[in-house]
Amino acid sequence: MKIFLKIAKIFGITVAALVLLLLIIYLFLPKQPDEIMAFDDPWRVDRPVARANTFMASTGTPWATRAALDVMSRGGNAVDAAVAALLALNVTNGQEASFPGVAPVLVYDAKTGKVWGYTGAGTAPKKATIERFTDQGYETVPSLNIWAQLIPASPDVIFALLMRYGTKSFGELSSYAITLAEEGFPATALMVRDLDMNIIERFAYYILMPYNVQVYLKGEWWRPLHHKEKFTRPDLAKTFREMAAAEKRVFDQTGSREKGLLAARDYFYRGPLAERIVAFHEKEGGLFTRKDLANYRGSWEEPITGRFAEYTICSNDTWCQGPVVPLALQILDGFDLRSMGHNTPEYIHTIVQAIELAIADREAYFGDPRFVKVPIKELLDPAYAVERRRAMTPGRAFPEMPAAGKPVKDKGALRSPVAEEKWELALNDFNFGRDTSYLTVVDGRGNAVSLTPSDFPLSPMVPGTGMTLGIRMVQFRLDPDHPTALQPGKRPRITPNPSMVLKKGKLFMSFGTPGGDFQPQGMIQVFLNIVVFGMDPQEAINAPRFRSQNFPDSFAPHTSYPSRVLLEKKLYDSVGTHLKDLGYDVIEKEDWDGANFGAVCAIIRDPKTGKLIGGADPRQESWAEGR
Repeated sequence: MKIFLKIAKIFGITVAALVLLLLIIYLFLPKQPDEIMAFDDPWRVDRPVARANTFMASTGTPWATRAALDVMSRGGNAVDAAVAALLALNVTNGQEASFPGVAPVLVYDAKTGKVWGYTGAGTAPKKATIERFTDQGYETVPSLNIWAQLIPASPDVIFALLMRYGTKSFGELSSYAITLAEEGFPATALMVRDLDMNIIERFAYYILMPYNVQVYLKGEWWRPLHHKEKFTRPDLAKTFREMAAAEKRVFDQTGSREKGLLAARDYFYRGPLAERIVAFHEKEGGLFTRKDLANYRGSWEEPITGRFAEYTICSNDTWCQGPVVPLALQILDGFDLRSMGHNTPEYIHTIVQAIELAIADREAYFGDPRFVKVPIKELLDPAYAVERRRAMTPGRAFPEMPAAGKPVKDKGALRSPVAEEKWELALNDFNFGRDTSYLTVVDGRGNAVSLTPSDFPLSPMVPGTGMTLGIRMVQFRLDPDHPTALQPGKRPRITPNPSMVLKKGKLFMSFGTPGGDFQPQGMIQVFLNIVVFGMDPQEAINAPRFRSQNFPDSFAPHTSYPSRVLLEKKLYDSVGTHLKDLGYDVIEKEDWDGANFGAVCAIIRDPKTGKLIGGADPRQESWAEGR
C-alpha cells in the first residue's frame, strides 16, 4: 500500500511540475498582435441612410460592399457584383460565410420583371444515412466532426449565376477577394467575437483541428486574435487563383466565356480541388466520394410567394426556412398593426404568435421538396391564414410551440410538432465562427440579387486550400419521420434564406439577415417597420428587436425554450414586465446585439423616383453604399 501511495505522490508531483512548466512557457509566448491596421470599424456605430441614383450594395462587410460597387462602376451588372461581394465575404467574413458553404439566392430580372431562386444548399453524401449515425450512438448529427459536412453548394451557385446572368469572368470577379486575402485586412470586432475562446478551448481546438487554427490563428493557439490586427487568407487566395487559371486556360483555347466558366467549375467539382476534398475525407473517415462531388448540381426554381397588403414577398423553396416570412406575414395581414403602436406589448405579442404559428408549420411540413410532399400552396392560401389567426391567444403566450395547422384534407404525412426537451450540452456550446452573412445588390438597370451565404469552421477544413465545408448536416434530423430527416442526396432544411419584395409587380425591396432561426423574425420586423410604420431602411434596421425561441432550434441538438422571448435592452425596459404578465419567459439582451438579433441589410427602389435607399445593420460590420 505504501508503494502505491509513494507512486501516486511521485505521479502527482510530476503532473504538477509539468503543468507549472507549461504555464511558465505559456507566459513567455508572444500574445500581442503582429500588425495593427487602420480601420474605422462600423460595429455598433450609427450611420445615415444610404442613398444613390444608379446602383447600390449592402453587405456584411465594407470590403464586400466596395467590391460590388467597383464591379458595377466598371460596367458589371448586379450578378457580377454579387459574385465579387460573395467571394469578398468568404475572405473578410469567412468565419461566418465560408467558401464553399451554402449560398441560397434570389435574382430579380428587371427585363422580365420575374424573380428566380437557385438551390444554394448542398446535399447529403450517398454514404450519409440515419443508420450510419445512430449505429455510432449519435442522437443528432455531431457538429465537431467531418460527418457534419454537406456537399458544397456555393461554387455551383456562383457559376450558375454567371452563366445565366453574368457578364464578367470568374478570374476578374475573384480578383477583389484574392487581393484582400493576400494583402490582408483588419480583423473586425465581429471576427474577434466569433473567434473568442479561452486558452483551454484554443488548445483543444488546435488538437482537434490544427489546420483550422493555422488558418484563423496562424497556428498560434496560445495567442488570441486582436481587433484591427492584420488578417490574411493565403491558402484561400491560392484556391481562387487556381480556379481562375483553369478558366483562363480554356478561354484562351476556345474563346468561349461559358466553357471557361465550366472549366473553373469542373476544377472544383471534378478536378484537383475535388481530389483534395475526397482524399481528406478518405484519410479522416469522412463520407464524401468523387461521385458525390462530380454529380452535384443545383437548379433554378420559381420563388415561393405570399402577400401582405399590396406587397408580394418572395423566398426560396422549403429546402430552407424562407417561406416562414410570407407565411407569417399573411397571418399578420389580418390585423391593424399600426393602431397597436410600434413595439407595444400587444404588437410584439401579435407578431411573436404569428411567427410561432408559421414556424410550427415549418417544423411539421418543410423539407427538401424532392423528397417530401410539402403542401406549400395550401399553407399560403389566404383562407389558411384566416384559420391560423383563430389559433392565436390574445393576452396570453403560447405555453409551448403551438400545434401545426391542417392545410390539406389528407393529413397522412403530417407530423404534429411538440416542443423538444431542453438540453444543455457543453460541447455544443463551443463556438469557433458562427452565424451567417448576407449581401444584396441592385444595379443601374434595376436588376437585383439577394444572397445569404453561410458556414463556419467547426468541422475540419481541407488542408492547404483555405476551404471550410461547414456543418450544415446538423440541420438534418435523425428521426426518419421528420420532414427534414437525413437521406442520401437530400438537402437539409437550412436556416439561411434571402428575401425580396415586389410592389405592383416591380422590385420594391431586397433584404435579408444572418441569425439562424432569427432570420425570418428579423426580416418580418424590418419589413413591418418600413411598410406599416413608414420608417426608412436605416431607421427600420436600427429599431430594437425581439426574438422568440419557443420552438426547436434548427441546429443540433435542437433545443427548445418554451415561451421564451429575448428583448434588446430598450425593449426590455419598456415592455419586459408587460410581456412577463402575458406568460412569456422574458430574457434581457444588450442593445444592438448581433449575436442574437442578426444584421439586416436592405435596399429599396423608390417606386416614384427610381432612386435607391439602403440600410445596413450596426449590430455587425454591415455596410450600405451606392453611387
